[in-house]
Amino acid sequence: MSESTAAVFENRRRATRAAPAAPRRAMVLAAGIGIRMRPLTDRMPKPLVSVGGRALIDHVLDRAADAGVERAVVNVHHFADQIEHHLTGRVRPHVVISDERQRLLDTGGGIVNSLASLGGGPFYLVNADTIWIEGVRPNLDRLAVAFDPAEMDALLLLAPTATSIGYEGRGDYALGADGRLRRRGEREIVPFVYAGAGILSPSLFDEAPAGPFSLTRLFDRAEAQGRLHGLRLEGLWMHVGTPAAIAEAEAAIIASAA
Repeated sequence: MSESTAAVFENRRRATRAAPAAPRRAMVLAAGIGIRMRPLTDRMPKPLVSVGGRALIDHVLDRAADAGVERAVVNVHHFADQIEHHLTGRVRPHVVISDERQRLLDTGGGIVNSLASLGGGPFYLVNADTIWIEGVRPNLDRLAVAFDPAEMDALLLLAPTATSIGYEGRGDYALGADGRLRRRGEREIVPFVYAGAGILSPSLFDEAPAGPFSLTRLFDRAEAQGRLHGLRLEGLWMHVGTPAAIAEAEAAIIASAA
């Protein structure tokens, strides 16, 4: 069988495979200190900073609810009481608090600490401070359609560095034609930044270390195994990393609604 014929059969196989059910649970990372958002975060957690008249975490949870998420696990540390109070009474999705008041577990450790509440299947991961303007199709829905647990341990939502609002970095990943990701080298510039959302398989956390650790450590392992994939965001991603970036993000939101 020629290489081109094999590729045709592989594309047909992927097209006809049964689409997995969209995740019904999500992990929302909300425990960070938000140092670059000071002085606002001297008196509140970054997820409660208002952009466009709503707290950042409400933008995130609204997206999750629209995607069919029924339970969202939210980890808390910095001004944890404020986040808990803010989320009291939210019905869609149902919120479960993962308490890290005594010890901040970083992104990887925070998820490991919450796995029991996330169930045994793939789940959405969303940073509590990420925000984007949707394109034609909601991006969480697009992630659910594209995620293939047979081939992926993680599918990350990626935003183009050139068009994202408020982002001036050198990018995080290069995206291959097959959807696999390669992390940026130390002196390299790459076209995509991780947009703070994705779908993760529980298998990503097999043999994960105990205690605090960065999720990047597991992304690197998945990359080495060819199981870290990416999906380009449709719409416009906004990097609200500093107080000055809030006005720029709000202007983009207003412009998109015009």
